[in-house]
Amino acid sequence: MNAKWLIRSQSIVTLAAGMIYPYYLLFLKNLGNSYSKYGLAFAVFTVSSAAAAQWLGATLDRHGIRMLIASSLGMMVTMLAFPMVMSYTWVLVLQLIMGVCNAMQKMSERLLIADRTEHGSRGPFIGSFHFWTSVASGFAVIAGGYLIDWLTIDALFYTSALLYGISAWAVWRSQKRGKAKKKNIHSLDMN
Repeated sequence: MNAKWLIRSQSIVTLAAGMIYPYYLLFLKNLGNSYSKYGLAFAVFTVSSAAAAQWLGATLDRHGIRMLIASSLGMMVTMLAFPMVMSYTWVLVLQLIMGVCNAMQKMSERLLIADRTEHGSRGPFIGSFHFWTSVASGFAVIAGGYLIDWLTIDALFYTSALLYGISAWAVWRSQKRGKAKKKNIHSLDMN
């Protein structure tokens, strides 16, 4: 995967996540006005992410790009499911799935950054990566507020799902291009 495509895809993921996260509390408020429920939902997310990281770590080196694609697709499906949720129990199930997707995304993102950079010259890439993902996050909060004002919170979940899908497509496309480029180079070496 090309380093520029990694920045692009993860900026899209940050945009999708940043767009929904600040307004997620509004969604939970409709299911029951309780900080303890929000706390439990967030705990399910973080603990499932931690557990998944332990479990997935052994396969990360072989399946990093696949995990990155799977995490975006998993988040896309989860965002599509949220507007249909009418029970707090289903929120917890979705939080568990989101935690696993978060672990896959964060771990594979870091692996790909390490793989695409050289020791001693990682700083500029990491700086660029952080800049673009942070800009996407800031823009996401603003865009999310406007979407809720003009439409509904459901539209925010659907937009976020679309962005996660675009990110998965971008990673897949970049991986496919990389494989084709390697194949062409290998065939030139054979001649």
